[in-house]
Amino acid sequence: MAKVTVLGGCGAVGSVAAKILASGDVFSDVVVADINVQAANKLVKEIGKGNVSAVQFDAHSNESIKNAIDGSSVVLNCVGPFYEFGPPIMKAVIGYGINYVDICDDFDATEKLLAMDEDAKRAGVSALVGMGSSPGLANVLVRFCAESMLDEVEVVDIYHAHGGEDVEGAAVVKHRIHSMEMGIPMFLDGKLTTVKLFDESGRALEEETDFEDVGRYNVYAYPHPETITLPRFLKGVKRVTNLGTVLPPSYAELIKTMVRSGVTTTQPIEVQGQKIIPLEFAVAFIVSRRDKLLQEAGLTHPMGCLKIVVKGYKDGKRNTYIFSTSSSKQGMGQGTAIPAALGAMIMGSGKIKEKGVFPPEGCVAPTDMLELVRTRVKLGEGATASFIMEHIDESGKSKKADFLTMVGK
Repeated sequence: MAKVTVLGGCGAVGSVAAKILASGDVFSDVVVADINVQAANKLVKEIGKGNVSAVQFDAHSNESIKNAIDGSSVVLNCVGPFYEFGPPIMKAVIGYGINYVDICDDFDATEKLLAMDEDAKRAGVSALVGMGSSPGLANVLVRFCAESMLDEVEVVDIYHAHGGEDVEGAAVVKHRIHSMEMGIPMFLDGKLTTVKLFDESGRALEEETDFEDVGRYNVYAYPHPETITLPRFLKGVKRVTNLGTVLPPSYAELIKTMVRSGVTTTQPIEVQGQKIIPLEFAVAFIVSRRDKLLQEAGLTHPMGCLKIVVKGYKDGKRNTYIFSTSSSKQGMGQGTAIPAALGAMIMGSGKIKEKGVFPPEGCVAPTDMLELVRTRVKLGEGATASFIMEHIDESGKSKKADFLTMVGK
């Protein structure tokens, strides 16, 4: 009998993942672990299944982690921000000999997670990191293209845009700020390099792109880890980039303005006799303005799109494949939670046999993931989604198809 524990199970991602896992037949028991045990119990009641339970969990405490995951076959970690909580939680899970999946999209945290590869091997643990949308599904689709469609992959450009979720917590906003402040890895001209969002190096990568069913938006450099993991998998690739935005654009610009102004430092300052941390003020201010900006933009429900452009050669001829998975009435929560839950199912089914720490392209067979997407994903009421693949041949002729229908044949 297999048991899965969802750490951070009451968050925007964890709650959706818990519902998906509870609706499947891979795990006999699903545990929702969250610091807010009242919210966890409420979610368990909402799911309404006898095999789902709640436990209080504090990510700062190894003892609490141990108690939450005791007896689990798989741990799905949805606790952010991952630059803070990813490495210590995975280290603890490996120490207890339990297989692990997470949704880490911070490249610096990913490097620390991948560095635990030998520890995982010694413990006999399989760890799948970054199994969300981007990274996650994006990596699996690139692998599918490399193995099934092309002889040689030359370019991978990953784009994403989403917004309008009902809530956006402090951890998500801190992740956005963290992503804008750091040096951002990009694989350009066959070499790993670093760009800064507000410098010329970052501005040179900005572009407008069309997102299926969502619209045309300006995207900018994101420090997601595909740019450091895919070049290790794709020998000879010349470029791997990751560009995205949060919707509406006015909300993204608000966060950028706060970062540019330097109000996101963690060095305390004194205000009218009180010590405050500017970052905490900035996050609270951004969250307080979000609803008004959503209303002004007319963004009344979640929406999002992940777009992957893969260019390369087949039989010596240049081909381009564009994958677009888009949704209405679904945003980051569903877009990240669905592949995360499916990754946990693949892990729980024993289909990942390798021991160590792997990015999605390193251990997830595309056919396993795509079959689960095709057969297991249930959209919420009123929600719609599309999964389109466009092929552009050497002459420029374009052909679009429903990707899941094609794979299912």
